[in-house]
Amino acid sequence: MTVVLVDYGAGNLRSAENALRAAGASDVQVTRAPELVAQAERVVLPGVGAFAACIGAIRAIPGLEEALAEAALRRARPFLGICVGMQLLATRGHEFGTAEGLGWIAGDVRRMAPEGLRVPQIGWNRIEAAPDPVVASGWGYFVHSYAFHPRAPEDAVAHIDYGGPVVAAVRRGVVLGVQFHPEKSQRYGLALLARFLAWRP
Repeated sequence: MTVVLVDYGAGNLRSAENALRAAGASDVQVTRAPELVAQAERVVLPGVGAFAACIGAIRAIPGLEEALAEAALRRARPFLGICVGMQLLATRGHEFGTAEGLGWIAGDVRRMAPEGLRVPQIGWNRIEAAPDPVVASGWGYFVHSYAFHPRAPEDAVAHIDYGGPVVAAVRRGVVLGVQFHPEKSQRYGLALLARFLAWRP
């Protein structure tokens, strides 16, 4: 099984690749080539940085946005967005202005404002998940200042408490996004990646 880890210049690629291999992936291709992304059996979109810069980096690579849609939306191959990679699934993000996202899961990404708590949230938090084939309850590692607000509540499959409920994972069909970093979440993160690799939606 070929897992494509998308290299668009905005991800923690080495750690994510190592975590995927530790979780059981035998063939991980780190690439930005649209033809490889479009034909992948699994796609992982990492992300570190600001929403507008990350979506801009994807759109600066000819054919990459279309290849992502080909794999996930048309060929229905399991897709995992991590951190900003999850946020890019939204309709738009409001970080240093407003930028249009991929629009695969309707909603907005807005800055968190938890009363009395630090932003960004950095560290471990307890994830409470609804029944889901990939995301389970447990402790994940977070580094973020912005949160996904899906338009349809059923698209949120996990939450944390950080001065109130914050979406920790979204899913619509084969498209899954997690706000936390599985590659930094030790056994919990590796177990989640193993379930993603085994997922047969």
